[in-house]
Amino acid sequence: MALDASTIIIVAVVIIALIVIVWVIGRKRRTETLRRRFGPEYERTVREQGPSKAETVLLERKQRVEKFPIRALSASERERFISEWRGVQSRFVDDPKGAVTEAEKLVVQVMQARGYPMSDFEQRAADISVDHPQVVDNYRAAHEIALRHRRGEATTEDLRNAMLYYRSLFDDLLQTRSVNERKIDDRREVA
Repeated sequence: MALDASTIIIVAVVIIALIVIVWVIGRKRRTETLRRRFGPEYERTVREQGPSKAETVLLERKQRVEKFPIRALSASERERFISEWRGVQSRFVDDPKGAVTEAEKLVVQVMQARGYPMSDFEQRAADISVDHPQVVDNYRAAHEIALRHRRGEATTEDLRNAMLYYRSLFDDLLQTRSVNERKIDDRREVA
């Protein structure tokens, strides 16, 4: 039985429509997965880059960070960092400017110990956003205050806020899991 031209056209249109539907569903699923994983960082990146570019940027970040040897801290490392943080925090009353500078350095030390590469601030923030999307805005805000502090433009209240912002990232870095645990969760999410 030979197919006539109109039947072939109808079948082609149905196939194209199915392909478009599958593509739209796939994009929507990808968007929801990225939105769930990156939280507020997803929205910030969309505002800065536009929706399709933002998703590409976030996927590239995720792939970049997956290559890092991110690890959980040992119990002794955690205790050492907690002790150092307490010291930094206790110095805030007498020397807020010095304490903020020390807090920033301590956060960087924890990031290094976890396995994040140390590059410029923007790259560090982008890398951190993959596993710590809820606190990366705090990290950016603390860094901005630290920059203003270096220019002599930060108030004591600004410095207090910077300490709180650094503390949120510090706490998050101490509590997170290793890269292998994240990969298991990622596989479960895809399934």
